[in-house]
Amino acid sequence: MQEVRRAVSPSGQPCQLVVCRGCCCGTKKKRPGVDHKGQLRRLSGIEDHEGRSVPVRVSKCLGICFKANVVVVQPSTQGRAGGGRPVWLGEFTEDRLIEDLDDWIFDGGPGIAPLPESLEPHVTSKNAKKPKKAELKKKAKAAERAAEPVGKPGKPDKKSAGKPAKKDKKPKAKKPKAKKPKAKKSKDDRPRGRKKPTDE
Repeated sequence: MQEVRRAVSPSGQPCQLVVCRGCCCGTKKKRPGVDHKGQLRRLSGIEDHEGRSVPVRVSKCLGICFKANVVVVQPSTQGRAGGGRPVWLGEFTEDRLIEDLDDWIFDGGPGIAPLPESLEPHVTSKNAKKPKKAELKKKAKAAERAAEPVGKPGKPDKKSAGKPAKKDKKPKAKKPKAKKPKAKKSKDDRPRGRKKPTDE
């Protein structure tokens, strides 16, 4: 019986995707309002610059459920030769991210093309640890404070309410005092000695 072999491209294998669809990833309970089936269909339709379909493998669980949805991008043969390693992406729920991922793989993917800026905040790892609730609350409060203007909208600040804005006071320049010239005494103004009494 003749063995059937797959035709391998001279450039090797294309990039591959591992998409998590288990207890949390791809579920409405964990990520409501997302078309999970539609996103998986779009990920399955990605092609590289050579027109090769990017294989997609669905995994039951990748272990970091708090980062749902999780997608792993494995480098192509050329990308791995160039030092590329698998890139883990978490919270992969927005449609625009699929478009950016498609462009990245078309340009070469890990090891060949730089990671798009839009995907950088989603980079994670298989060893990622779930942050504590206290840390999450602090981050959420810090984000709210950074987003809110000084004083809540609709409510004037108590300290500044009713007070006109203070103008920067400029130091007044001191005017030099003009010295009054001393009046010179004339000879007529000088005190004269007593007149000697005259004999009458």
